[in-house]
Amino acid sequence: MRRKLPTSVVAAGHPDHEILSAIAGELERRAGAAGSLARKVPPLLREVIDDVIQTPRTGRRSYDELEKTEKTYIGTRVEIMLRALLDLPRGRLDAVVLGHDTDIKHTMGKNWMIPSEALGHPCILVAADEGRARCYLGLIVARPEYLTAGTNRDAKRSVSADGFRHILWIFADHPYPPNFWRTVPPGAVDRIFSGESGNARVMALFREVSGVPVSREIVQGVARQKDFMRRIRADDGRGTRDRLAAEGILLLSSTYDGPLIRQLGLPKGDFISCRPTTPGELAAARAAGWRV
Repeated sequence: MRRKLPTSVVAAGHPDHEILSAIAGELERRAGAAGSLARKVPPLLREVIDDVIQTPRTGRRSYDELEKTEKTYIGTRVEIMLRALLDLPRGRLDAVVLGHDTDIKHTMGKNWMIPSEALGHPCILVAADEGRARCYLGLIVARPEYLTAGTNRDAKRSVSADGFRHILWIFADHPYPPNFWRTVPPGAVDRIFSGESGNARVMALFREVSGVPVSREIVQGVARQKDFMRRIRADDGRGTRDRLAAEGILLLSSTYDGPLIRQLGLPKGDFISCRPTTPGELAAARAAGWRV
């Protein structure tokens, strides 16, 4: 999405203000309360994108590796998941909000493609910027004067430069969870995935990525095994936890090691590794039963 957005002119007196502000309020109500959309939509986008990348099955680790059809499917998944999140009924378009047939459009680029059947109707606009891990949620009435004159071969038109002023933003340039693998140096990624076994790859993951929360989904993607959780158990001394502990690295679970994670001042997450070095850190780890 473009970094500099024009100031929205959708305010009292604007021809679309009444309908768009009412729809915005209804979407927030359906999400739970004011501010709920900004909390719930960003992780939804991360889930949808990562589900299409399918690291556990494909070994791919970024949006850029997807096929064109898969990138298109992300938009369909966002529509489905957003409609489910808000419990919106389907209509002639993607959803019905307060009696208005409403289209849902998503982009990973800088604009949305509005179909001819959505002209004159409200549209929910969703955007995700993978490179910057920022997302957007806005509303527009797809009036011809807000759209480009030219169409693509599917007779779809995009929002014009001036048309951006007529978007009512629910949130814009808002952070969403980054692609985990974009936060890891390329050399570390190569070392993690060079392991020939699930144990070797998971051990490399927690050696290379220290002090950073790691989700269950990431562990599954690295292990590439059905019983991926076994890779992070002690497993009678053969598991990742014990073998890393022998190297002086703690592999901590939020479920079982919450007090120690808080005591060490580590961020929350499913799993996190660290190498205690100070006397206080070592004492806390030993008091919790770790042999380091």
